[in-house]
Amino acid sequence: MSILKNLTLTTAQPIRANADPVERARDKVISALTEQKAMAEAKIAGQHYAPTRMVWRKDEAGERVQVQTPKRLRAGWFTDGSGQTFFALRYAGKPIEFAKGKNAITVGELSALPAILDTLTEAVRAGELDEQLAKAAAERGQMLRKAS
Repeated sequence: MSILKNLTLTTAQPIRANADPVERARDKVISALTEQKAMAEAKIAGQHYAPTRMVWRKDEAGERVQVQTPKRLRAGWFTDGSGQTFFALRYAGKPIEFAKGKNAITVGELSALPAILDTLTEAVRAGELDEQLAKAAAERGQMLRKAS
């Protein structure tokens, strides 16, 4: 016990890093936009973008081990029949409406997409999409409560 007397003891609790749901939503969307930008830049360069994540699996011996597996990503951009590219931001399983009845951004050429994603990231950081994100999260919550 004499070793512990050399230490300063106190009562403390950690603070949750992201207790604010608005900040948590912003961080989640910014992370998704960063991945979309990396995927778009890889597509423009003619490369394959394959991020990985760590998951727990059972090996041949039946023991749980942590392994890397490819992360499933869906491209947020799409092309219409005329070949024009659009970007739609999804949150909580729903496309976000940027304005009333407008759920996509016209990109034109795919090479312009990274700049548009940077602009969207700035808008999210500034809180311009907080209302839409909160609405999508609330709708998702209602849908999950009905299912259970």
